[in-house]
Amino acid sequence: MGIAASAALAQDYRISVVLKALNSDYWKTVEAGAKAAAAKYGVDVSVVGPSAETMVMEQVDMLQDQLTLDIDALVVAPLRPTALLNVFEQAHSAGIPVLLIDTDADWEKKETFIGTGNYEAGQMAAQYFKEKLPQGGDVVVIRGAMGDLTHDQRVDGFVDELKGSNIKVIAIQAADSERGKGMDVMQNLLMAHEGIVGVYCSNDEMALGALRAVEMANKKGILIMGFDGSPDALKSIRDGGLTGSVKQDAYGIGYYGVEYAVKLLNGETIDKRIPVPTAIVDSDNVEEEIAAFEAIVGRKL
Repeated sequence: MGIAASAALAQDYRISVVLKALNSDYWKTVEAGAKAAAAKYGVDVSVVGPSAETMVMEQVDMLQDQLTLDIDALVVAPLRPTALLNVFEQAHSAGIPVLLIDTDADWEKKETFIGTGNYEAGQMAAQYFKEKLPQGGDVVVIRGAMGDLTHDQRVDGFVDELKGSNIKVIAIQAADSERGKGMDVMQNLLMAHEGIVGVYCSNDEMALGALRAVEMANKKGILIMGFDGSPDALKSIRDGGLTGSVKQDAYGIGYYGVEYAVKLLNGETIDKRIPVPTAIVDSDNVEEEIAAFEAIVGRKL
């Protein structure tokens, strides 16, 4: 989880970071990474986000507000990329470079995309299911908001990888990336379908909600996989709750967003795509991941 550093010129840059939300461990970790880079490079960074990952127009309004400020660069995790293209164009016309993090957009004027290959990460989760469930069976998927490209890719990769296997996806339902909704959806799925052997959730908040529903129903042996590798998910894996999580470097995504904005403003050339690695975290390696996270953030989980 190492963070690469480069010397920044002494400039009073102002960088706005607009996330999908600030109400989950994942986005708080992205925010922490962005603020760490701000401190490292001595730049002024503001981090904002809508109240929930379903609030697309709230994010649009936030971006409009940022453009009225005297900012030098805009770092954005777009909720629904197509809904933000007009704002991106306005920023570009005003000479404000736009860097995308976490979720890509089909917009050729972006400076870069920094994030996870979500389709490939979904495939990785499905491969884990095939390894851990050799007997096959019925699994369900709980996903973020419909129309969110990130969650589309995470689910599509998972479903496509399972085609032709003895594992059958019998339901895909949205829970809007929220823990409470994840619990409600999983409760309904458990009542509607007998014999579920696994659940794949496209973020950790929903996975933790699904875990709660499984525990309340006193179901045993269900594979529960999240996505993000958030602090709460790592603790749950350590404590025998979640089976695993597809971990992406949330801290690094935030850090690199600001770092590469500084590089760009300093006149450096940056790549159009900057991948952030992913890995499966389960009981075999969770202690190592927790130790690495604690070393970066300087606190115990």
